[in-house]
Amino acid sequence: MSTAASPLHIALLGNPNCGKTALFNVLTGARQKVANYAGVTVERKEGLFTTASGRRVRVLDLPGAYSLHAQSLDEAVTRDVVTGRRPGEAMPELLVCVTDATHLRLNLRLVLEARDLGLPMVLVLNMSDMAQQQGIQIDREVLARELGLPVVTTVGVRADGARELLQWLDTATPQAARGAAVGTQAPPPVNALEEDRPQRVQQLHQEVRRIMGLAVREPALRLQRDDRIDAVVLHPLWGTLLLAVTLFLMFQAVFSWAEVPMGWIEGATAAVAEWLSAHMAEGPLRSLLADGVIAGAGGVLVFLPQILILFFFILALEESGYLPRAAFLLDRVMGTVGLSGRSFIPLLSSFACAVPGIMATRSIPDWRDRLVTILIAPLMTCSARLPVYALLIAAFIPDRTVAGLFNLQGLVLFALYLGGIVSAMAVAAVARLARRGDGATPLLMELPAYRWPSVRNLALGLWERAGIFLRRVGGIILLVTILLWFLSSYPAPPADATGPAIEYSFAGRIGAALEVIFAPIGFNWQISIALVPGMAAREVAVSALGTVYAIAASADDTAAQLAPMLAAQWSLATALSLLVWFIFAPQCVSTIAAVRRETNGWRWPLVMTGYLFALAYAASFITYRVALALGGG
Repeated sequence: MSTAASPLHIALLGNPNCGKTALFNVLTGARQKVANYAGVTVERKEGLFTTASGRRVRVLDLPGAYSLHAQSLDEAVTRDVVTGRRPGEAMPELLVCVTDATHLRLNLRLVLEARDLGLPMVLVLNMSDMAQQQGIQIDREVLARELGLPVVTTVGVRADGARELLQWLDTATPQAARGAAVGTQAPPPVNALEEDRPQRVQQLHQEVRRIMGLAVREPALRLQRDDRIDAVVLHPLWGTLLLAVTLFLMFQAVFSWAEVPMGWIEGATAAVAEWLSAHMAEGPLRSLLADGVIAGAGGVLVFLPQILILFFFILALEESGYLPRAAFLLDRVMGTVGLSGRSFIPLLSSFACAVPGIMATRSIPDWRDRLVTILIAPLMTCSARLPVYALLIAAFIPDRTVAGLFNLQGLVLFALYLGGIVSAMAVAAVARLARRGDGATPLLMELPAYRWPSVRNLALGLWERAGIFLRRVGGIILLVTILLWFLSSYPAPPADATGPAIEYSFAGRIGAALEVIFAPIGFNWQISIALVPGMAAREVAVSALGTVYAIAASADDTAAQLAPMLAAQWSLATALSLLVWFIFAPQCVSTIAAVRRETNGWRWPLVMTGYLFALAYAASFITYRVALALGGG
């Protein structure tokens, strides 16, 4: 029981897509914090609010679950929290069971399972306005009587939509809302969740049908509008075309809309660095701040516009009810390599940048599918590879027409993109074989009613994602960038040095040592050196090559001057080997850091880094040797 000094601890429990998180946003506004549950990658959202009478309430938004018989990591966390089995997590004093009033039949099973635990509960009929519009009549008194629970209504997409729930919380006590009050028998122990499951599931379905028959009246044609839309959206041909157009627009927006704000960020970063250079004496501190801290912060912030645009589309499509249908439409295609339809959006977004793509895997409830998607996301050809591809293709691939229709350089670029896609699907297929004993993961999801997205929820969602990206990725990227600056700057070249400064630095020495390893795939010491600072971001390899070859110019001029120089000094076999290397190699600290944060440890980032480097080396070795055999030396 909470006291005046201790807020009432409540938890929101409900199915995915029931509007639970929207209700959480209405209750807490910006007074919420987002983290991960200890030891797992499931998101934990907690907030505080105060009722009209001054009662303080601490609310936990539990991960969406269809059942307390956990089939996913999200459901396991929810089960463990409500049953008191989650280490370090106090049991809630009150369960607020949020249901979608327009799909009550699908939501009641979870309510009944929670009621079996005998916990204090209140039932929330969310989206009650939509239920009325659709002609659904719910007898709240009968529903409350049959469930033995208080019943209130909410509209989670309205600013005042939680008024009735807040009024109830003002006066209610957890004991008055105890779910076991309906019966005379004591609540079953926690182990009851695992006992006699088939029989209990059948009993639950029968109980849901009985309660629905007594308390709910649904018009026969209430789903007519959604059915008409779904006839197009889920059609094998028209639905696929509509999805292709939607994804094309999203893909273009991530590139085109982000270009201007990314330019602002790059310009601001450059301006700050120039200001420091103009107002500070030359020395290690100025170099650290300008080339390390400022450059590192800019390298992180420049991804933010792409991330916000991507998540704007994802959140809008999810709130509208379209995203679950897109996943359903693509489930059969993705299932051929052991993934579900939910993996498609994260993989598509990885073509812009793997970091937001990896973050977008949070929409995948099954941990195994999510992990495989995370591990193959870096194989999608991100925009950071394009400067390297453009440089090498311009230098080594003739600008000529093939078959009178296709540009040879464009075909090579397309082949590089296709190589990444095919490789990703092959890795997913291998992962599917490795876990064959676990069986395929079915795509089980509720198709929610279509609705207009809430501007408030979109804004809160974007604010939340921006904070997650900056807090969880920014810190480690900044530290690694500073480390790479140190390796590239020290020790300083001797007074009689004739080569570029980087040749004498720790990075240069590492590059010289790496040449022994990379010589079998055609890489010289200059390439090996460029790969070291290129770990900060793939596109840095172009400027690093310019530094190694002592070219002092802007980024565009560097590429223009480098192309003829590389064409004269490298063989075609070396260029093709390097192109193939960049298809696979995890030359991006941002991606490695994102995987580390999303998997809560270093195990999977190391696995991903190891297998990608192994693929890169093997593919480059084969490419180099075949090219030599065909006269490309």
